[in-house]
Amino acid sequence: MDCPTSPDSSPAPAGPVISYKRSRFSTRLPIDRRYVASHFWLAEVEPGLWRVGFTRFATRMLGDLVEHGFEVIPHDPIRVGQTIGWVEGFKALTDLYSVAEGTFEGGNPDLERDTTLIDKDPYSRGWLYLVRGTPDPNSVDVHGYIRLLDATIDKMQGSGS
Repeated sequence: MDCPTSPDSSPAPAGPVISYKRSRFSTRLPIDRRYVASHFWLAEVEPGLWRVGFTRFATRMLGDLVEHGFEVIPHDPIRVGQTIGWVEGFKALTDLYSVAEGTFEGGNPDLERDTTLIDKDPYSRGWLYLVRGTPDPNSVDVHGYIRLLDATIDKMQGSGS
């Protein structure tokens, strides 16, 4: 059976989504997530355990991802905004930041075999890491993230104030 695709040709996220299209960017945003201004998502997989990944917007800005690594090890304490690793793409090298306060529970083992999952399937198999704790208090629901995307795209197009 073929996996349904979103307008950007990546697999559709499981569960309810909101389709978003603005300028030349489109995606399907899972509604069951928290989002942060640095374009990460958080999904609670069990009480207090959060799976974290890049949004489609982040993966578009980074380009094809070729390598990643973590500077923390499982069970290390982490805080919101702390640099915990890095990702390298064809367009950019960027730090990975913690978007939750608590303990680092490890990276996605599937990325060791295939880093391209981050770009191919950012809302599912391409998640980055797990953290046990509480999300960034400035995280927003999907509607807040849509407002954030609108403001970001306006700024990039020079039409924001």
